[in-house]
This record gives sequence, C-alpha cells and structure tokens, in this order.
Amino acid sequence: MDWGTLAGAVSGGALAMAGTVLADRLRHRYEADRGTGERRRIVYLEFITAAEACHTRLRALAKDASAADREAAGRAALSEAGIYEARERLFLEATTGVAGAGQAMFERLRALQRAVAGGAGTDSAAFHDAHHPYIGAVWAYRVAVREELEGQPLAPADFGWGRWDGTDRCARCREAAAAGA
Repeated sequence: MDWGTLAGAVSGGALAMAGTVLADRLRHRYEADRGTGERRRIVYLEFITAAEACHTRLRALAKDASAADREAAGRAALSEAGIYEARERLFLEATTGVAGAGQAMFERLRALQRAVAGGAGTDSAAFHDAHHPYIGAVWAYRVAVREELEGQPLAPADFGWGRWDGTDRCARCREAAAAGA
C-alpha cells in the first residue's frame, strides 16, 4: 500500500469537508442576516405607518372646531393608530440609530397631540409650532432607515427643498421671516 496516496486522499477529504462546512455556515449566516433585515424593514414600515395614521387623525381633530373632549380624542388617536405597539416592536428590532430617530419622531408626535388636545386648530400658531418639528423628525427617521437598509443618503435637495421640516415651503414661516428681516 502506498502511504502517500492514502495521506493525499485523507487530506483531500478533510479539505472537502472543511469547505462544505464553511460554505454551509456562510450560507446560514447570510440567510439569518437577510431575515433580520427583512424583519427590520417590516417593523420600520409599521412604525411610520402607525405614526402617519395618528398624524392624519390629529390633523382631522385640529380641523374640527366643534370637537368635544379633544384631550381624550387626541389620546385615542395615538392608541387607535397602534403607535405604542409599533414603537415597542421598533425598540426590539431596530438598530440604535433608527430607534433613536423613531423615539424623537414619537416625542414630536406627542407634542403635536398635546397641542391639538389643548385646542390648537390647523391654522393656529400652536399647531404650526408643533407641526414643523414633527415633519422634520419624520424625515430624520426616513433618512436613518434608508441609510441603514440601503446605505444611500437622502437630502432635502433631492426633492428640491431647503429643509426637511418644511419651513422653507410654508407661507406662514416665509411671512414671519420677511417680517423679521
């Protein structure tokens, strides 16, 4: 028996097994990473969808001057939109950057809710002063999500805007700036 042939066969077999195990491990890691990314994408979308549903309800409430118990209606807008549940899922799945942007957006949404609960109509200064920061926080969240998931930056100039919060496109803000200038 030729020992060289046997040693070559054994070492070749060992290399083949090691290659198979490594390939399987890399495939498993890729699939796990892909699953995590897909879960995050779903959670990120659920959160912003819930926030938008709440924002829409708050705007409708702010337009309705005859609305009774605006504070209860404002609280209901948050809970019925599912923002609290979506926020908890966000905290469990999101990276630190997206979770922070989501929390900032939630806090701005709560400030808008408090303004509406306090009687602010859509034409009021209180609504206006709470609305622009909320819109800015929404865009900051979108930018954080896009950078994480796609690695591509997004800037206001991509839309022909000067700022995310919309103050550059707001007639009220432009009037205030012209009066102050």
